[in-house]
Amino acid sequence: MTGIIFIRPKKGTNNTTNLKALDIHTFREKMNKLGSKKRPFLFLIDYEMVAPQIWEASQIDSSELLFDLNGFSNFDLTTYKQTDNIFLEKFPVSFDTYKIAFEKVQEAIQLGDTYLANLTFATKVLTSIGLRDIIEKTKAPYRFYWKDHCGFFSPESFIRIEKQQIKSFPMKGTIRADMPNAEALLLANAKEKAEHATITDLIRNDLSQVAERVRVERYRYVEEIEHQSGKLLQTSTEIVGDLDEDYCSHLGDIVLKLLPAGSISGAPKARTVEVLAEAEVGPRGYYTGILGYFDGENLDSCVAIRYLEQDRDELWYRSGGGLTYFSDVKSEYQELLQKIYLPIIRKNRSMPTC
Repeated sequence: MTGIIFIRPKKGTNNTTNLKALDIHTFREKMNKLGSKKRPFLFLIDYEMVAPQIWEASQIDSSELLFDLNGFSNFDLTTYKQTDNIFLEKFPVSFDTYKIAFEKVQEAIQLGDTYLANLTFATKVLTSIGLRDIIEKTKAPYRFYWKDHCGFFSPESFIRIEKQQIKSFPMKGTIRADMPNAEALLLANAKEKAEHATITDLIRNDLSQVAERVRVERYRYVEEIEHQSGKLLQTSTEIVGDLDEDYCSHLGDIVLKLLPAGSISGAPKARTVEVLAEAEVGPRGYYTGILGYFDGENLDSCVAIRYLEQDRDELWYRSGGGLTYFSDVKSEYQELLQKIYLPIIRKNRSMPTC
């Protein structure tokens, strides 16, 4: 059984149209079968769960697909070339357009339909290098490139499964690292505190559907993220649960029960998904979906954020942020823009490892 069941997506530009994909139930069965046989595979699930993809590791063509999930990787860095003077020009949605969507979400919050909703938009961007080059040159725990479709460099884990334990690391709260007392400001921010507490509770409840003895191991720890024009600080929490011995045989059931990811939808999840469908412009596609890799024993996966979508000759960068009762429309709009960045490694920095 899956988690949230989506109604048919509204029309809009997205990269799931006309793709060859499994239906979600066939996808679940195939994932369970490959897991039971301990056969390695890569998988990608779109936010609406209408175009999931699964590739056996032995069948992946690196000219079409590149992936790097904390060391599970097919990247060839022998041809890696560092580049200077990479630019990223943004053409974002107008503040007035954003404000209309923001107010729709705030109305739902006032009515009690949601108390945390992650509002997202697509921003057209121009860059000096192509999508594959961007993904090859970025520095992030999770990287993915799919020729003619999309690419992303995500800092956010979805779930990890190892040694019969399942772990999740929801990220909530962002600030520019160069601000005076940035870490203290982030940790003291009332809006960020409320948002992080909400998402921690949501993810803990989600994991309780598939695991026993779910607990918080670390709460609101600070991580630093580098990008081409500076650094960001973000807060994360580590949540852990225990799985049964035969978890490999029902990996599909485990993953799909947890979707969509709480950190990029909101709470309560089912109603918030409906609120966002009304406020956002068109379906999200693979943006805020899930990418994962199973090596035959362990599984690592991420949320598909810091995401670039290719539409013929155009690139669209999707970003967003969590809205609560305490949210300020100008601050949230700035956060949406702030998350449009490229974590490119400069010539005076060390090469990434796989």
